[in-house]
Amino acid sequence: MVDPPVPLLEEAVDPSPLVQFGRWFEGAAAVMESPEAMAVASVDEQGRPSVRMVLLKAWGEEGFTFFTNYESRKGRELSEGAPGALLFYWEPLGRQVRIEGRIRELDAAESDAYFASRPRGSQVGARASRQSEPIASRSDLEERVAVVEAGFDGREIPRPDNWGGLTLEPDSFEFWQHRNDRLHDRLAYSRSGASWGITRLQP
Repeated sequence: MVDPPVPLLEEAVDPSPLVQFGRWFEGAAAVMESPEAMAVASVDEQGRPSVRMVLLKAWGEEGFTFFTNYESRKGRELSEGAPGALLFYWEPLGRQVRIEGRIRELDAAESDAYFASRPRGSQVGARASRQSEPIASRSDLEERVAVVEAGFDGREIPRPDNWGGLTLEPDSFEFWQHRNDRLHDRLAYSRSGASWGITRLQP
């Protein structure tokens, strides 16, 4: 990978990290199949970290939203008010974005609306799977799926109470751009009252 045609310089980025994220996300969408794929990191009560890949479903002034089973490991660790971190990696562009903040649960009406838009198979899966819990075999899981399908045959499938959206409300961003010789550009945004301050970090 060679230096990008446009390096990441303070005078070139937008004062708003959300605007800057939008620019980079649009650029990634032009060259990647799933620019919305992101790693989500959390910690448990003992401070042990865990990370997994999810899909970003919405973002804006209110934060970055994805959906999960609230009783899964990530759902428990990313409960209301907990700290969380996101990472986007757009390899074709040599770019990463790190975002940290606090979690809030999406309100029920918004979660209902998104659940209703999902394919029926995904709705069935959300009701059949006790995400992150052990199960004896694949056939047991398929049996649970069959039970849900039969129970809602010919009917709409409502959203389970333990499934819905989580939104990370950011308080910091870092934009990382590959440069030659590992002298990468790193610009960190942090809140300063109603605005954002920008600091260059050493690679």
